[in-house]
Amino acid sequence: MGKIINLLAGLAGAAALNILHESLKNKRDTPRIDLLGEQALQKAVRYFGGNITDSDDLYKTTLAGDLVSNSIYYSYIASSKRKNIWVTAVGMGLLAGIGAVTLPEPMGLNPKPVAKTEEIKLMTVGYYLFGALVTAFVASKLKRE
Repeated sequence: MGKIINLLAGLAGAAALNILHESLKNKRDTPRIDLLGEQALQKAVRYFGGNITDSDDLYKTTLAGDLVSNSIYYSYIASSKRKNIWVTAVGMGLLAGIGAVTLPEPMGLNPKPVAKTEEIKLMTVGYYLFGALVTAFVASKLKRE
């Protein structure tokens, strides 16, 4: 039962991150995590000789991949002992956000969607921190029951 709770809490955090991003992505000077994800997915697919030509398919596949990968990542927060869950959430949220800002360029991706300005960089980190904190909140509630 513990692993299911961890995954559910991780899914809650991943969903919160994506809802936040999707709600704000069309506003001026906000992170475009979706565009970075689409670049990464397209690069991986092309490495194996494929290509996703339909923009709607690329968007949906990227969103699904984000939900799955972030759910798994955030589920580690929920696996922490209750006394450490908030510290783990802050650490992992900051690491995910800083990684999202600093790793695209070394990976051969265009970092502009998440690192165009200092404000966008901070918002990107904040989005991932938000998802991590939602995970910790949900996990702490589920583990009390």
